[in-house]
Amino acid sequence: MPFTPLHMGPGILIKALLQSSFSLMVFGWSQIVMDIQPLIVLITGEGHLHGFSHTYVGASLLAIFSALSGKYLSEIGLYLLDMNPNWQIKISWWVAFLSAFIGSYSHVIIDSIMHADMEPFFPFDSENRLLGFISVELLHKLCIYSALLGGALYYGMNWIFRNKRSM
Repeated sequence: MPFTPLHMGPGILIKALLQSSFSLMVFGWSQIVMDIQPLIVLITGEGHLHGFSHTYVGASLLAIFSALSGKYLSEIGLYLLDMNPNWQIKISWWVAFLSAFIGSYSHVIIDSIMHADMEPFFPFDSENRLLGFISVELLHKLCIYSALLGGALYYGMNWIFRNKRSM
């Protein structure tokens, strides 16, 4: 299913671990960009569901696009959400690119485990060696658990650092 929220689970955990060295918004944007091609296939009925966008070559190109566009879209989004009223939060280019590449590549990995039509190493190899590496049920649980753990870590670490500063 395009735009699945399960892909965000690992991103939330990575955000908790890397804090300001990772943009969850750029990561999320890369998830959406990755699934535009499958969405078009679902709407039109034409093409390969997990086609070129779900290869590492395609994911690399989409990561570059996601970083270039996602940096500015995220800064605007933070402003509109009133989380950046004076435009003080700036996402650095290296953070945007790191977040977009982690997002795109993790998307290919997760989908490779569960979708038989994936050819992640195309055009070099058409075999999907990750298919069935773990069960789809366990994969979904790992995505959900990583989101829960990441959320707890993120807020716990911020609470600790905030209280240390006030001492």
